[in-house]
Amino acid sequence: MGRIRQHQTQDEALLFERSSPGKIGYQLPRMDVPETDPLEALGAKLVRNDVAGFPEVSEVEVIRHFTRLSTWNYAIDLGLYPLGSCTMKYNPRLNEAVARIEGIIDAHPYQPECLAQGLLRIQRTLEMYLADITGMDAVTLQPAAGAHGELTGLLLIRAYLESRGNARRTVLIPDSAHGTNPATAAIAGYEVREITSNRRGMIDVEAMRAMVDGSVAALMVTNPNTVGIFEQDIAQVAGLLHEHGAQLYMDGANMNALVGVARPGEFGVDVMHLNLHKTFSTPHGGGGPGAGPVAVRRHLEPFLPVPRIQSTSEGLRFDSNRPSSIGRVRAFYGNFGVLVRALAYILAHGGDGLRNATVDAVLNANYVRKGLEGHFDLPYDAPSMHECIFSDALQAKHGVKTGEIAKRLIDYGFHPYTVSFPLIVRGALMIEPTETESKRELDEFVEAMQAIASEVKADRDLVRKAPVTTRTSRVDETRAARRPTVIWNDDGRN
Repeated sequence: MGRIRQHQTQDEALLFERSSPGKIGYQLPRMDVPETDPLEALGAKLVRNDVAGFPEVSEVEVIRHFTRLSTWNYAIDLGLYPLGSCTMKYNPRLNEAVARIEGIIDAHPYQPECLAQGLLRIQRTLEMYLADITGMDAVTLQPAAGAHGELTGLLLIRAYLESRGNARRTVLIPDSAHGTNPATAAIAGYEVREITSNRRGMIDVEAMRAMVDGSVAALMVTNPNTVGIFEQDIAQVAGLLHEHGAQLYMDGANMNALVGVARPGEFGVDVMHLNLHKTFSTPHGGGGPGAGPVAVRRHLEPFLPVPRIQSTSEGLRFDSNRPSSIGRVRAFYGNFGVLVRALAYILAHGGDGLRNATVDAVLNANYVRKGLEGHFDLPYDAPSMHECIFSDALQAKHGVKTGEIAKRLIDYGFHPYTVSFPLIVRGALMIEPTETESKRELDEFVEAMQAIASEVKADRDLVRKAPVTTRTSRVDETRAARRPTVIWNDDGRN
């Protein structure tokens, strides 16, 4: 039986419910300037005597309330985030310290270039390191996140093909790619054609061969793909595309499995994006911040977004005199704080350290896979990379689905894995432990998953009612999505 981690499940009242008339949570010193009549200074429209319904509570009540709430938040600093294709790993505090150095944290986007030479050097150095890590020739740091990088990459391909007289009209995408890939291709104006995976979870090269012709602009491939498998025929795929004048775009969201071990430029990739907030360790989630630099081979470099950082006799400068450029893809040159953290991460690890992180990520994924084999169905027998994919096929025989297993995992003190993705695996359980997790943490996770597999056989209703130890029990997700409850204030505002 897995050990269930203890949760605090107090029935915490809202501050509004704790309010008592006359309570004050602050004390202000007597003013040392003459008093001014607010009505006279600001006007009646901007002054009110009180805030309707504002809670009146003491300082200690406020502190304890929000401290208790914070203990209910699951975070990477608390435990494992096994979300696949997200690389939710621990972020070293060194990165945060560097990003807060005076002169970096207070940098302004309109700062003159002559006063921003150190900042420009940070960006230029990061570009050089990312080019070396990926085996590519040039990098732009402008894109704000992965999907933005995808769009930038396809616009580069379009500009390059247009310069050769034909932008073409079709983008091929394997069914094991990230969901943003077909969306990006459509936004870029391309028609999408799907390539079915073979029985090993990889691109079916023969099926692809029949689809590649003069209308194909590019193939967008996620490598390793979303079933956690390296595309072993990637060099052959690249050669086939290049024979027909098409380009190979690689979604680099899963570079956590390749850094320091394999360089995409060396197996035929023409353009790719990186998720710095994943592979190179910046806190992410909840909508940002992110960074999706795009790396290209030499033939695509003239089309990179402006401005480009150039070295001149007077120092580093932004160069916008690039007639073939696709133009700007955002207002400023990247999410600077994310870029600083990524460079700090790279410098702290060094080449050997980056490679070791990749090896540990792959080792951890395969350790989890080995621990869960036999307890959960393994749809593909190909070697796992940074993540392992199971299905709920064994549990579905007892009437339990992947979503119910994930909710029961919450009772054991773990954040759920990625549920029902990738779509090509029915009832998928996608697990990515990352390199930052210890053997002890992985053993506890595996033990919890094994225990749930046993519970499904012994008492499936227990699993189907989960979570049972949390303050909010199971919600009806379908009803919540279709019939959300919206509360309106008396003044008609949401």
